[in-house]
Amino acid sequence: MSEKPTKHTKVLIIGSGPAGYTAAVYAARAMLKPMLVAGMQPGGQLTITTDVENYPGFADVIQGPWLMEQMREQARAVGTDLVEDHIQSVNLKSKPFEAIGDGGQKYTADSIIISTGAQARWLNIESEEKFKGFGVSACATCDGFFFKDKTVAVVGGGNAAVEEAMFLTKFASKVKLIHRRNELRAEKLLQKKLMENKKIEIIWDSVVEEVIGDEEPKNVKGLKIKNTKTNEMSELKIDGLFIAIGHDPATSLFKDQLEMDNTGYLITKSDSTETNVPGVYAAGDVKDKIFRQAVTAAGMGCMAALEAEKYLASN
Repeated sequence: MSEKPTKHTKVLIIGSGPAGYTAAVYAARAMLKPMLVAGMQPGGQLTITTDVENYPGFADVIQGPWLMEQMREQARAVGTDLVEDHIQSVNLKSKPFEAIGDGGQKYTADSIIISTGAQARWLNIESEEKFKGFGVSACATCDGFFFKDKTVAVVGGGNAAVEEAMFLTKFASKVKLIHRRNELRAEKLLQKKLMENKKIEIIWDSVVEEVIGDEEPKNVKGLKIKNTKTNEMSELKIDGLFIAIGHDPATSLFKDQLEMDNTGYLITKSDSTETNVPGVYAAGDVKDKIFRQAVTAAGMGCMAALEAEKYLASN
């Protein structure tokens, strides 16, 4: 088998959510002819999000997959080379930078924009998978609104879980926080606010065993939970379940090559998307564990493309 010829580009964009597509649009309009390698889940987390009501520019509810399709087509229309591949290794010490795809395709690039995103951690039980998007969610900011005057549960014990629970009290009449231990990991100040909130009830030492619901139309009705100390099973009546046990950024590719924090998020310079390697930029959830919104990811994608353009012009 003959080796595939190396593909070279001025700007290689790895990953394809709102950050990657926006970076592509800006880089293409700057006449840099960017190449975007879409990865395993083209479009990213928004492709598993149904109703999107908070993306600016749309008065009516739009669908996550549709929004990503539009961004992809826009990137293509302005001149992005869209590649269906998955990058499995990179070398950021070589000049130009090198990346290798799953099938052995080699890419070289004068600059790289990393927008590989993150994935929410799930409980990984079958019933959770079944009701994802139908009452089971990993994003209160995205879906809390749909649970006005209803009872919801949040699983987790860290800052994210406490923040999600607090946020949900704006809509839900009752929020039950389920934690597998008997104390929370969240900051003390957050814990204090949580304890003072009359709408929140904490269920200690418990794990979710099963999500119960209707088939037609699909919706969540309740949970089976197990006490971790007594193994006793009980049922909870709820209308929605939010999983808040953390996210994993897709950064294993860049281990020992780029600076990361202790949870694997890429570190960039202040007010910039530049990593510790000049010419390599990071945008979206791969570096942002605070906001994690499509609009902030898109904003960073724009920043990364403008910074890459500047870098290329001066080198």
